[in-house]
Amino acid sequence: MTFKFFDKLSQDFSELLNDKKEYNVVIEVGKEENKKSFTAHSVVLRYRSSYFYKELENAPANKNHIKTINKPNISAPLFEIILKYIYGGILNIEDKDTKTIYELMINTNELELKELTRKLEIYLIESKDSWLRTHFSLVYRSIFDSNEFKDLKKFYNDIIVKYPNLIFDSNDFTSFQETALVSILKRDDLKVEEIKIWDYVIKWGIAQNPTLPTNSKEWSKENFEALKITLKQCIPLIRYFHIPSEDIWKKMKPYKKILEKQLWNDIIQHSMSPNEPVTSLVLPARIISNSELPSRTISTPELATKANEPFSTIINKEHVAELSSWVDRKSIIYSLANIPYEFQLILRGSRDGFDPKTFWKMCHGHSATIVVAKVTGTDELVGGYNPLEWDNLTEDKYMETNDSFIFSLKNGNVQNSVLSRVKYSHGALYYFNSKYQNIYGPEFGRGEFMMKSQVSDFTQDRLCQCDINPLFGAKYEKPIRATSDEFSIYDYEVFKIIKKQIPNCTIR
Repeated sequence: MTFKFFDKLSQDFSELLNDKKEYNVVIEVGKEENKKSFTAHSVVLRYRSSYFYKELENAPANKNHIKTINKPNISAPLFEIILKYIYGGILNIEDKDTKTIYELMINTNELELKELTRKLEIYLIESKDSWLRTHFSLVYRSIFDSNEFKDLKKFYNDIIVKYPNLIFDSNDFTSFQETALVSILKRDDLKVEEIKIWDYVIKWGIAQNPTLPTNSKEWSKENFEALKITLKQCIPLIRYFHIPSEDIWKKMKPYKKILEKQLWNDIIQHSMSPNEPVTSLVLPARIISNSELPSRTISTPELATKANEPFSTIINKEHVAELSSWVDRKSIIYSLANIPYEFQLILRGSRDGFDPKTFWKMCHGHSATIVVAKVTGTDELVGGYNPLEWDNLTEDKYMETNDSFIFSLKNGNVQNSVLSRVKYSHGALYYFNSKYQNIYGPEFGRGEFMMKSQVSDFTQDRLCQCDINPLFGAKYEKPIRATSDEFSIYDYEVFKIIKKQIPNCTIR
């Protein structure tokens, strides 16, 4: 038998922090008039923080055997919160604004309090994603060169793909680190016209050389050489051979001296004779988004297809093969060459909006549909298949079918897909009347996969869920998530699946 008294232990150590009798460390934080000193005990600091362990090894002691550590970059209010956590193992952030929580995360990372840093990182992603988007430049620049914050970096990299102007058009774009800019330029899925990328790179390079004349026509050879040196990591990443000829002459020619002579000659040759081979490396064209096109509305089951639109931004062909096999109740997954269905996009949240009403408006009249949602802050892809027609004119009622299912898909850190078929057909899906369609999107079972928002935006409040509540009776076989916690949606898509005309379809 083991008895554990963690609450009492935490309380005792918290009281020890206020004991001024036997302290042997002074930590001075803040600057000038905001400077403040805290007393602490080396034995606690060393074993709670590897940062303090190293600092105390090197810090000299005075005649009273007290060591002093200076941390001017941490404010006194923040350090007081951190010190209470070091001693008591408790951090209460309920009354803290988001910027304070962000600063706590940065400072605890510096002090190598990894467990707490990780908790704060996940909290920001899951609960404060709108603040993270609004303060993109501030956060991205502070985490980029760190080896930590892998989930935050993934969160922002996903945003960069969809909304690159958050970076390029930000007021502090020109103060971005070179390494951060290079990592962005390397992306094949950066959805910006190449000539605009060229313009942004030139703008950034000029900002790093404030002594350059304002008018490039007045530049000397040395001026161009300075810009060339500044952009030496960026220049090879531009997709020059995918820039229209008129832009080459209008926007690139004034800066041709920063390019190698062979590259410039190849660019000109390609613009005049696209089929002729060139010596320079030709990088593939980037994937350009249609996100700026106006949203469309579908009032009939016929689908309008947008030109050059990717079939999905959150699932791949392997997922399509797996989902198709589940629709057909196959025990073996279809091969990629023999997928019997086409997945035609009806709705994409990042393109058409995240208002629940949008779901009911655009999916009305469509049958045989698959909803796939990406959970904010994780690699999870969850969703459901509905063989019935969505109907936004119905009264509140359960819809009956034996063929629906809910699922989670293998993706990133998620190692295995989960399939959960309906077991009580009379409660397979719930259709909401118009009164509630501004709050509820699709609901499979009794909240076993449900999208919900009180602010008409699935990305803004954590009300979506995948929860099997035994009090209400499970309508599906098993849960599709390891947790019943509510979550917000990063993005979601709805597909209509249409049978292909394939004479002989085999499975593997």
